[in-house]
Amino acid sequence: MCTGEENGFNASCAKDGEGDDSDISKGEDLEVRMDLTDDLLHMVFSFLDHPNLCKAARVCKQWRVASAHEDFWKSLNFEDRNISVEQFEDMCRRYPNATAMSISGPTIYLLVMKAISSLRNLEVLTLGRGQIADTFFHALGDCSMLKRLNINDSTLGNGIQEISINHERLCHIQLTKCRVMRIAVRCPQLETMSLKRSNMAQVVLNCPLLHELDIGSCHKLPDAAIRAAATSCPQLASLDMSNCSCVSDETLREIALSCANLSFLDASYCPNISLESVRLPMLTVLKLHSCEGITSASMAAIAHSYMLEVLELDNCSLLTSVSLDLPRLQNIRLVHCRKFVDLNLRTLMLSSILVSNCPALHCINITSDSLKELKLQKQDSLTTLALQCQSLQEVDLSECESLTNSICDVFSDGGGCPMLKSLVLDNCESLTSVRFNSTSLVSLSLGGCRAITTLELKCPKLEKVILDGCDHLERASFCPVGLRSLNLGICPKLNILSIEASSMVSLELKGCGVLSEASINCPLLTSLDASFCSQLTDACLSATTASCSLIESLILMSCPSIGLRGLRSLQFLPNLTLLDLSYTFLVDLQPVFESCSQLKVLKLQACKYLPDSSLEPLYKGGALPALQELDLSYGTLCQSAIEELLSCCTHLTRVSLNGCVNMHDLNWGSSLGEIAEMTGVKILSHPSSSAIVHESSGQPTRLLQNLNCVGCPNIRKVFIPLAAHCANLLYLNLSLSTNLKEVDVACLNLCWLNLSNCAALEVLKLECPRLASLFLQSCNIDEKAVEAAIARCTMLETLDVRFCPKISSMSMARLRAACASLKRIFSSLSTS
Repeated sequence: MCTGEENGFNASCAKDGEGDDSDISKGEDLEVRMDLTDDLLHMVFSFLDHPNLCKAARVCKQWRVASAHEDFWKSLNFEDRNISVEQFEDMCRRYPNATAMSISGPTIYLLVMKAISSLRNLEVLTLGRGQIADTFFHALGDCSMLKRLNINDSTLGNGIQEISINHERLCHIQLTKCRVMRIAVRCPQLETMSLKRSNMAQVVLNCPLLHELDIGSCHKLPDAAIRAAATSCPQLASLDMSNCSCVSDETLREIALSCANLSFLDASYCPNISLESVRLPMLTVLKLHSCEGITSASMAAIAHSYMLEVLELDNCSLLTSVSLDLPRLQNIRLVHCRKFVDLNLRTLMLSSILVSNCPALHCINITSDSLKELKLQKQDSLTTLALQCQSLQEVDLSECESLTNSICDVFSDGGGCPMLKSLVLDNCESLTSVRFNSTSLVSLSLGGCRAITTLELKCPKLEKVILDGCDHLERASFCPVGLRSLNLGICPKLNILSIEASSMVSLELKGCGVLSEASINCPLLTSLDASFCSQLTDACLSATTASCSLIESLILMSCPSIGLRGLRSLQFLPNLTLLDLSYTFLVDLQPVFESCSQLKVLKLQACKYLPDSSLEPLYKGGALPALQELDLSYGTLCQSAIEELLSCCTHLTRVSLNGCVNMHDLNWGSSLGEIAEMTGVKILSHPSSSAIVHESSGQPTRLLQNLNCVGCPNIRKVFIPLAAHCANLLYLNLSLSTNLKEVDVACLNLCWLNLSNCAALEVLKLECPRLASLFLQSCNIDEKAVEAAIARCTMLETLDVRFCPKISSMSMARLRAACASLKRIFSSLSTS
């Protein structure tokens, strides 16, 4: 019964007691046993398939006997098995009570004749891929218990003679892809019969109880033969005659008269039928794929099928309209109907509709109480849509390019879809003004609707809106909505905005460069990004801060119209922690210092109109005590202001001074005396390093962790000694400082230092025991200076010296010797 390693058991099945006794005795000699009762073993083996039963038989004699029990071999499968007639006969003798058998292959006839002569309890017989002589069908009556006969891809008789099947108990016959000229069946108990893809020219049925007949793809069956076969079965309920090109309307009329209980009909690919004068009142399923004769006139016949539940009309090329009032219709398909124009359905039980690739369709009218989802994608000509669907929740009208603004009335309150939750109108490029007033809508997608200029949403439950590609939107109103976040930065032409959202916490207006009027009423808003809103005024900002008092993050980068009046309105934001005023024309920051006591991040990039004294409240007046991050990149503050800021604002953890042209040196040793005098710090000298003995616990320990001075062209020297109290400094970036010549850094916890593209660098002194990464790419420093610098960096793992002209690939060994912890050295020639 098995292949491969189980073939040995096949032989043992043929001759009991041969082949495996030696193996079993060896196992018993080794006392490898599992003592299970026969009943328990029988129960365990009942879960095994035949291949695993064969494997189990090799364990021991008890398992061999248990696995051979006839309960496990009721169904014998010889499909694609290389078994001799003798072995087959022995199997039949051993299991005479088998109820099912499968045989295939060239020896099928010999084996099946042995089977029907010895297995009197067969109920299911499956044959395939062989030639079966007519004597088999004559002897079939000897299998009195047979209920199901399956024959696949076989030649019956000699292929040109009549085959008769006479059996008193057969209930199911399946002759698939069989070659026979004529077949006659007399089976009084037969219930289902399939002749699918068989090339017979005549079939005669005497089966009074037959209720399911499949003659699909029987191309040689003439119209008269089909008519005679079907009308001879008065109990017929299901008929598949798909791909029977000879079927006519006359045959369908005869079948309708003779088979009053017909409920399933598949007449797909029957080009000659139009259903003219055909009445099938009990029909529940009708499939008419690719029926060239089906037109709008055919709908009159279908309308009489009051019990119809499923209707499929795919590829009916001449069909122009469908208008049906069927109370039980649940499912309808209309795919690739190229001339289809109008769909009118009134069916309260409709739950599924598929309309696709109907390029001429322009009008749809649907009334249903059960429809929950409607997808009408890529209907380019659709202009009119009327819906009365009380349960409809999801609608997808993507790429319906001809839909007009009137579609908004359909999905607003009173439009016929009171339960609508999700609406997709992506790439509906004819929409210009979208207005929805819906108390149920939760999700709206308008992606790619490039022609929309006006958007008004009164949808209090709306939680999601997609506006990607709506780049011509000029006016937008969201009053009220249930949105928690909204991104309008993708609408560059937006100039008037109104938002009323009680749940919104995040609003992004980044890039709305022409936005001049904005009314924002979002009491829970915590984040507002108005970057590059160049027309945003002080009045607008003041109104927003007054109505959104919980804002914590406010980004006003490149908002040149914001002035002192706007900054004064920050007093209404007691929780403000992040403020970005980069690229503005501000000259006074006093309102910020007075109002934003909780501010942690202040960004002032490229604020070139700020005077040198503008930050004095920070380092002289103790303003913004919670401030941790300060960005002054690309500003014009003088050297002394920067030095005082770095010396006195020891609470800052991150400072960015990128591109500051007025910054000449970063020398934290020169001001040490002043700091010591203020705080009582005594400085002592030590041969190896500077040490500090504190006379007071109030030492000015810096909290600075990250310092960025990228691209500062006038920095020539950086000196950070241990006395500068930079124990928290972790990251130092001085890259692109082209005139930097000397770097002397002693920071106990510094782990990352970037000096790349500092072409003038000559002196490098490092006392950074925790430094892990050092970048010297494109520096003019020599290898001896690098070797000396890294000698005291005992935890250095990564060194980048690519494009350093004075460091050759031959120096890598010396660098590794200088710093034993190095794992990666990047050079211009190789990575080691």
